[in-house]
Amino acid sequence: MATKRSTVKKRSKSVLKRIRQDVKRRLRNQAWKTKIKTCIKKVEETIAQNNKDSIQAVLNEAIKVISKAASKGIIHKNTASRKISRLTKKANTVLISSSSMN
Repeated sequence: MATKRSTVKKRSKSVLKRIRQDVKRRLRNQAWKTKIKTCIKKVEETIAQNNKDSIQAVLNEAIKVISKAASKGIIHKNTASRKISRLTKKANTVLISSSSMN
């Protein structure tokens, strides 16, 4: 017959430190991912408003944030490339369509 283990485990110093590090990293990564999502939403809102003047500025800011997150290892480099590509494609459809009308 197996004995019942207590729910409280003794943890070594290294395990406690690892837990603290994991919490810090998780919060940092979460903040960066939120920042990425916010930038993407700003670009999409600007595209929806058809505001040609500020599309390029907002797009450049989003690309900068996404690239920096990829370089820090928060998101994979291919994920970053895909996000940048899709945003650029959306922005270019608005910018090109507006320039062909003029």
